[in-house]
Amino acid sequence: MSMLPFQTVTIDLAERSYDIQIGADLLGQAALFADLPRASSVLVVSNTTVAPLYAARLTAALGQHYPKVHLLALPDGEVHKTWQTLNLIFDALLQNGCDRKTLMVALGGGVVGDMTGFAAASFMRGVPFVQVPTTLLSQVDSSVGGKTGINHPLGKNMVGAFYQPLRVFCDLDTLKTLPDRELSAGLAEVIKYGPIADLVFMDWLELNMDALLGRDAQALAHAVKRSCEIKAWVVAQDEREGGLRAILNFGHTFGHAIEAGLGYGAWLHGEAVACGMLMAARLSQRLGLVDATLVSRLHTLVLRAGLPVVGPTLDATDNAGRYLELMRLDKKADAGEIKFVLIDGPSKARVQGAPDALVREVIDACCQV
Repeated sequence: MSMLPFQTVTIDLAERSYDIQIGADLLGQAALFADLPRASSVLVVSNTTVAPLYAARLTAALGQHYPKVHLLALPDGEVHKTWQTLNLIFDALLQNGCDRKTLMVALGGGVVGDMTGFAAASFMRGVPFVQVPTTLLSQVDSSVGGKTGINHPLGKNMVGAFYQPLRVFCDLDTLKTLPDRELSAGLAEVIKYGPIADLVFMDWLELNMDALLGRDAQALAHAVKRSCEIKAWVVAQDEREGGLRAILNFGHTFGHAIEAGLGYGAWLHGEAVACGMLMAARLSQRLGLVDATLVSRLHTLVLRAGLPVVGPTLDATDNAGRYLELMRLDKKADAGEIKFVLIDGPSKARVQGAPDALVREVIDACCQV
């Protein structure tokens, strides 16, 4: 069988550089896996939703190159991004006699990718791993850049490591089985790249949102490729989020508070980020960094993508106070001061603090119908 064409985006990190390969039917192309490191075994980590759909094709392709291919299907959902679930991966590695050359493969969305990467970083102090993201959100964001981890009841992704994959395979065919709600959630992470990095891309999204929601193959391919290009450019300059990379958290400070405050899984990550982006945009406007036109465009785009534009109530007596309390636990907080990613004019972003009183006003405004 001849190989189908695919597009490549490279993450330039010197000796840790790797390719993101984007195309159709990548899972079925055994030749794509031929140059990965040799090992006596592979552990494919997936979940109970994705494994029945795609694990057989992937394990068959990997089986052409590796003597043993083991499969672990974790429970599905953000609520399972915990120590207990992570330990299931270590159990599988040890029970199957895996060693430090064992290749780990993450087949699933952001939760599977983050946990598999963290397990790979930790098992025997580091084994190689590959990302095979199957959701739009994981293809355009979480599988790229080496952030791995699990949630803590008090904060999202609070325990983890920076650990880069050897390669990322974005098989666009897997998006055909993605539920509509998950597709919309992924579009939040696509939309975020426009206001902070590429206004031309935002223009394109406005013209092509209907095509994306209709799962047009060409539109999805462009959205994934451009998102990966922007993220690759940022990560290459700031792998461990010492400065510039923090702009990729646009909407996440508010969004993580929503997730933690409602309980993980009540809102999808992308839904919380979408609402968080609007809060961050309105805070940017109140600080005089951006005009109302761009904020309005973002609001319309988020709405068209089928994402929430009104924030949830986390506390009936002091909603804004609860948001602030949770945001002080954010990883970007500095000595208790909350750091927000703000739009600093079209296609630019900055990270800075803001007065609590102003943040309260924004939260109150964004949480009213």
